[in-house]
Amino acid sequence: MHPIDYIIFVVYMLAMLGVGVYFYNKNKTAEDFYVSGRNMSSWHIGLSVVATDVGGGFSIGLGGLGFTMGISGSWMLFTGLLGAWLSAVYLIPKVSHLGHKHKFFTFPQIFNHFYTPRVALLAGIISAIGYIGFTSSQVLAGAKLASATIDGLNLQTALVVMGLIAVIYTAIGGLKAVIYTDTIQWLILIGGLVFIGIPIAYNAVGGYDAIKATLPPEYLSLTNVSWHQIVNWSITIIPIWFVGMTLYQRIYASKGEKEAKKAWLIAGVFEWPIMAFMGVILGMLAKVAATKGMFTGITDAASMDSEMGLPVLLATILPVGLMGLMLSSYFSAILSTADSCLMAASGNIVTDIIAKFSKKELSHKKELQLSQIVTLLVGFFAILLASQMQNVLELMLYSYAFMVSGLFVPVIGALFWKKSHPTAAFWSMLLGGSTTIFLIISENELPLGIKLPEHLDANAYGISVSLILFVTISLYHYNKNNKQNGIQNN
Repeated sequence: MHPIDYIIFVVYMLAMLGVGVYFYNKNKTAEDFYVSGRNMSSWHIGLSVVATDVGGGFSIGLGGLGFTMGISGSWMLFTGLLGAWLSAVYLIPKVSHLGHKHKFFTFPQIFNHFYTPRVALLAGIISAIGYIGFTSSQVLAGAKLASATIDGLNLQTALVVMGLIAVIYTAIGGLKAVIYTDTIQWLILIGGLVFIGIPIAYNAVGGYDAIKATLPPEYLSLTNVSWHQIVNWSITIIPIWFVGMTLYQRIYASKGEKEAKKAWLIAGVFEWPIMAFMGVILGMLAKVAATKGMFTGITDAASMDSEMGLPVLLATILPVGLMGLMLSSYFSAILSTADSCLMAASGNIVTDIIAKFSKKELSHKKELQLSQIVTLLVGFFAILLASQMQNVLELMLYSYAFMVSGLFVPVIGALFWKKSHPTAAFWSMLLGGSTTIFLIISENELPLGIKLPEHLDANAYGISVSLILFVTISLYHYNKNNKQNGIQNN
């Protein structure tokens, strides 16, 4: 990159750290740190939600899908639209009222309200593990982008630099810093894609005629996707809108139910079609460029890491100055998700785990300091985990799957089924999440060499196990209690 690009990029990073420092002096309590004082507007919340959900992982991951399958990859984010709107209609009316009434900070506190402290503790552990993995995926996305576009920067060094920037401003600024930086970062990303990335890439590869001549016809079709792929995306992404800690924090941070619902509707539209098609189109343009031999040192597009296509395209085609702006745009997307996931994991650990074992109540100042320290430690661990992984979308979807398979069924039961029982919630969480992790590791193979159909994601089996256990155990206790009550009445 040219020195001008470095200057633009460094100024951007310093500005993000500046926002964190500014809100460091504004945070007085853990409520300020985790839920922004519960007074945020719908547009700030909505842009923060979409920036978090369609951050660096999905931006880089969508580019990878566009590179490998064309515009049909956009269907992945259509499931995000469905999830956003379904949760706006069914989840927010219940959760917003409870959150403001009981001053909730986290998602697992819902379990404590409807079930028992033991169930809430397990939910906190599952959510924390999932969001640590998700934070790592964002750090890895940033490192891939940086190492591909900055000369002489290797992946491991990029991991450390990207991770530290996100960790520091999140730990000192809290959720309000996260939401305001998310708004800035999202506007930068949209502007960068619309006015810089897509137009210049489109002209550089030779326009529509070159795209049509270079790519297979199915790349330009919305039907180049299998039914089981859409099912896998749906069962992984739609439920996250009902169990995502980052989303519950924003429901609690909204002024009220009306603002939260409006924010979710805004987020859904930005997810699909806006970001979905922008991401896959850039990935397709990268595939055209790679196939035409435009990338230095790359002669075979088929052997290239699909997620590296987009960063390499940007590094190849963008002129001085615009490279710095576009790089800042993508780092905006990455940081906007990393910071939110880091806040979520920290909140789970402090509120849902440490607080359960604390013998005395902390003062507001001590609780705030503990929250900041835990955020730093979680961030450092996420960087370490990211250094052991290679694929952004894989790591991100695995983290999603672990949380969804363990938490989705019990929270739906708590909110919408009166027969739900705490014991059922506990075991469905534990065995649902464990089933998914086991099948991911074993590649859908059971003991004794039994192989489950590979076209279905492990998450489908995990949710199924969770559902069967939850319903069976809940009905058992419900019938048992009815019999006992009948005997007592007689």
